[in-house]
Amino acid sequence: MKRTLSLLTTLVMLTPVCLPAQNRHSVVITEIMADPTPSAGLPAYEWIEIKNISSAAINLQQWRLADAGGQSGGFPSFLLMPDSMAIVCGNTAAPLMAPYGQVIAVGSFPSLANEGDIISLKSAAGTLIHTVSYSPHWYNNALKKEGGWSLEMRDTGWPCGGGANWTASENPAGGTPGKKNSVNGIVTDTSGPRLLRTYSSDSLSLILVFNETTDSLSASDKSAYTISDGTVIQSVLPVGPLFQEVKISFSTPLQKRRVYQVTVSGIRDCRGNLIREGSPVKAGLAEEAGWGDIIVNEILFNPLPGGADYIEVYNRSQKILDAGRLFLANRSSSLLLSNTLQISQVPWFIYPGEYTVITETDGQLASFYTVKDSNNILTVSSLPSYPDASGYVILLNTAGVITEEVPYRDDWHFRLLGNTEGVSLERISPDGLSPDPRNWHSAASTAGYGTPGYENSQYRGWQEPAGKIETDPPVFSPDNDGRDDLARIRYSFIQQGYMATLTVFDTGGRPVRQLVRNELAGLQGSWYWDGLDDRGRPLPPGPYILLAEFFHAEGKTERHKKVLVLAGKR
Repeated sequence: MKRTLSLLTTLVMLTPVCLPAQNRHSVVITEIMADPTPSAGLPAYEWIEIKNISSAAINLQQWRLADAGGQSGGFPSFLLMPDSMAIVCGNTAAPLMAPYGQVIAVGSFPSLANEGDIISLKSAAGTLIHTVSYSPHWYNNALKKEGGWSLEMRDTGWPCGGGANWTASENPAGGTPGKKNSVNGIVTDTSGPRLLRTYSSDSLSLILVFNETTDSLSASDKSAYTISDGTVIQSVLPVGPLFQEVKISFSTPLQKRRVYQVTVSGIRDCRGNLIREGSPVKAGLAEEAGWGDIIVNEILFNPLPGGADYIEVYNRSQKILDAGRLFLANRSSSLLLSNTLQISQVPWFIYPGEYTVITETDGQLASFYTVKDSNNILTVSSLPSYPDASGYVILLNTAGVITEEVPYRDDWHFRLLGNTEGVSLERISPDGLSPDPRNWHSAASTAGYGTPGYENSQYRGWQEPAGKIETDPPVFSPDNDGRDDLARIRYSFIQQGYMATLTVFDTGGRPVRQLVRNELAGLQGSWYWDGLDDRGRPLPPGPYILLAEFFHAEGKTERHKKVLVLAGKR
């Protein structure tokens, strides 16, 4: 009888230990000390804290921690009781962490990267139990992210909440290893997952990127996805360890230079929230960028205090381009290419007619300028240096070939601006020359002096003129409010080889501005007048006469007169 009771007792004890061990999120990572120096009070060692949020005790024997660099040795036999925590660290750190709570010492403890990492907790069978992809942005505190403070989970009932569920510890010691987190609470989440973007590595598959972890069961349903042009989905596979990506495969290949539309419905996040059906997301196949395919469209090189530089690029081609295959650079004092930076570490497609802004801090950007679509903002760790006085903004493709170069100068700004700090330079026409200062202008004051990620306030598209020369608007007012700040002079020829001279006269016949002198014109193009005289002084309001003279090597001469009306400030 005693033997039978002993056997039953053993079975009762073993059952809860073994069965929950394979359940996802039965044990979760609740605190991360990735950068322990300078110490705020805790031992200067890396560690993580885990918590059993299931209703049963779990034996962690041979469980492991893993990151991109590898995985730890197996955990020793350790029974983690329900609603209890343990500190996981390396063997050297274990004696110093023991006063703070239960410690699990492991060999080959992963080196936690200060700049962010993906940490996974795996069972003895290799089952993925919990994954956290942390980032320095999660600290929400510029001082604490410099070291000595842990990241703490707010709500253990939302283990897949990402950055919205984590922040820097508020404990004066820098963390709460082995104890309830200092930021512990309940975080409400009623929003379903959202499809952000797609990318492809081959013509027979697409990767769909969501803003949060998806429920892998609902994300595996082929009927949840629809691709335009009747493309038939062959298979669907949620991609671990974060399950924020889903790979869909096709039996017939996607075609280059065709933009597809992807619609998703019926998918839930790990909390059960249903996706809200929104606008379709673009998809397609990326190609290598060539000269002029993608251009620098806006430059902020002299930000306000607390702000950051940004570079806006625009895809003016019919290709789908990948920011992951593009590089930014500048030039050294000896004009050699320098400080080359890969724009994105992950595939990030830029479709025809789309803008993308590259900056170091997207949060700061939104603090200073209107950001109409955060999906157009790409954050990098550090931009190449773009000095305030002058510099070079260069784009290269994966072959190292320069595809765009702008040798900007501060004096390209509107001359009457007293202070250009915080004012971006906007390209006037995508078809204009990149190094031509006449194709650049200060962003309008009415646009907040910057338009990151959308059409420039000073944009002027090309329209074929009716005659050989045409001016617009009929009345212009150079007050930098974004409305008719410049007078545009457009020309069109049926033959190449014309030299152009443009002069502005006042009504008394006196020349006040030499816009162009003996400049070789193309078949079509534009010039601009900002209402200033040859010394950079504002001219009084009123009508002015533009004399455009064109000379050809074959002896042809043409002269055109146009009236330009300069208005005062509105």
